[in-house]
Amino acid sequence: MSETKVTQSAETESAVRNERHYLVPPVDVVEDASGITLYADLPGVNKDGLNLQVDGDTLTIEGSIALALAEGAVATHVEVNAQHYRRAFTLSRELDADKVQASFDAGVLRLRIPKAEHAQPRKVEIQVA
Repeated sequence: MSETKVTQSAETESAVRNERHYLVPPVDVVEDASGITLYADLPGVNKDGLNLQVDGDTLTIEGSIALALAEGAVATHVEVNAQHYRRAFTLSRELDADKVQASFDAGVLRLRIPKAEHAQPRKVEIQVA
């Protein structure tokens, strides 16, 4: 099996270095014969605060944290200062970016990206002469 078909893009690396107000969500990528499945942990994000975009070969995940304090409450200790997630990946040409499927449950984003037809394994029929 070939290696994983997504790589972190320079855009994400730049966001980490230059724009400290973004959190970088942890991501697991699992590959099988028909494509990849990407799992991104986005705690505190609801579906309305989630934005996925595929532009050319770049997949971008963005999310806004929706944490509300009760009226009159004041945060006395804050360890997570940023309220936005952002991560971008470069997709290989072996993946079919037009067929990305997404689901979101309990703060975990699941993206299924199938391999393009030309990259799918196929059985070659043998002709008998």
